[in-house]
Amino acid sequence: MDEHILDRPVWSALTTVHGRFATGTGNARRFRSDISPFGAAGDDSEQSLADLGALVTAGGRMVTPQAEDIVCPPGARMAANMPAQQMIYERPEVSEVAAPAARKLSAADAPAMLELATLTNPGPFALHVHLLGEYWGIEQDGRLVAMAGERLKQPGFTELSGVCTHPDYLGRGYARELCLTVLNRIMGRGELPYLHVFSSNTGAIALYEKLGFRVRRTIHVGILEPA
Repeated sequence: MDEHILDRPVWSALTTVHGRFATGTGNARRFRSDISPFGAAGDDSEQSLADLGALVTAGGRMVTPQAEDIVCPPGARMAANMPAQQMIYERPEVSEVAAPAARKLSAADAPAMLELATLTNPGPFALHVHLLGEYWGIEQDGRLVAMAGERLKQPGFTELSGVCTHPDYLGRGYARELCLTVLNRIMGRGELPYLHVFSSNTGAIALYEKLGFRVRRTIHVGILEPA
């Protein structure tokens, strides 16, 4: 079976749309550390794994998602290996328009974005992740309390990511509103939205299914550290 462009989403992003943010040579790449801890190899050949291991040794902890079982490269150890669901938006258009409470976030919001992500842990996040795409947020009481945005990009695809809400503001529908905002923006550019959610997060999977996503396949998410 031919490999899909999303089977190694980090590799396909770093060798296409997000190539300007990549470090590494040979058949392995990783994002600049201030943008994201993601990295990947193009395949599991001996040379590719050697290139990937060199990036882990030089740059520290790396998160690598791929469809195939993850092979730990030389010079690294597998700190964790977790299953996630890769979901693709299946509706021809977004059926709802989000309420106007969301605003587009900018570089000035980066510290507040990192603070919220650190508190809520929506997935790997770094100070300058906003450089990868648009992020939208909702503010209450003078602080950022919810956000969602775009992360990995490939030709024709954009990942919905960073969806999180401050614990004090749960149950108000902010995550749904922000997802609709981002989905409308992605679909408006003629791109197909997709996302990743850990298989254990059944509540989030149910929310995304209601929004119009379907599971494409299981993705292995490995955390590699220097041995």
